[in-house]
Amino acid sequence: MATYVIGDVQGCYDDLRGLLNALGFNADADQLWFVGDLINRGPKDLKTLRFVRDLGEQAQTVLGNHDLHLLAIYFGGHQVLQSDTFGEVLDAPDCEELANWLRCLPFLIESGDMVMTHAGIPHIWNLAHAKSFAREIEEELQGGDFECYFQHMYGNKPRKWNDSSTGMDRLRSITNYFTRMRFIKPDGKLEFRHKGPAAFNPDGYLPWFDFPSQIKKTQYFGHWASLDGKTGQSQIIATDTGCVWGRGLTAVRVSDQRRFTWIEEELFVSE
Repeated sequence: MATYVIGDVQGCYDDLRGLLNALGFNADADQLWFVGDLINRGPKDLKTLRFVRDLGEQAQTVLGNHDLHLLAIYFGGHQVLQSDTFGEVLDAPDCEELANWLRCLPFLIESGDMVMTHAGIPHIWNLAHAKSFAREIEEELQGGDFECYFQHMYGNKPRKWNDSSTGMDRLRSITNYFTRMRFIKPDGKLEFRHKGPAAFNPDGYLPWFDFPSQIKKTQYFGHWASLDGKTGQSQIIATDTGCVWGRGLTAVRVSDQRRFTWIEEELFVSE
């Protein structure tokens, strides 16, 4: 039995199936952890969603910003962007079922000595904080007023965490830390414009994982394709290697941290 953490699929269904076949994935024994962003920008969003959902208990998945974007369109009335590719999902007869499955996914998953989120956990939170904040937003999405959340989800403010904030400001802030974070200041202020490599940090900001973490477990995250799977931290593992941009889909085997990357129908293995 093996557990693999898989980077942002973003609708690259054929690459996902190719990777799993190359790994010899056993659906009766192995576990897959998906770091979110199952969909958008890739060619086969609908097949990807149905496949991961149908894995049932063999798959654990957290919500990413692209998954939330689909829900904001479906439940919140926002417009489809020109760059979006999930029109087939929105037109599918089981779209409502898929959307309700997605909105009931967590923002944080913890098991043993591992923790997974989409974009990471900021250094200003400990694990108890992160788990509590994840539950807050999960309860909102699974409660009776979830449509209001999706109507008002978007926005860059507040950019800095305030424990006493309430309402949508608080929920939006939690959402942005878990699903959009890349560069951050020592005081926890987020920067949203820069998406390039970690070395190209805006003045006064650093990659979130360069600050000493209060989390003592191994963290897995996706979201930041330009990292190419590298953080320089042994307990903070980046998994997004830019499959949707043609750079490969990566699975990290939890038992030994070995990386398996599927690129152009070939499997590459690295430590």
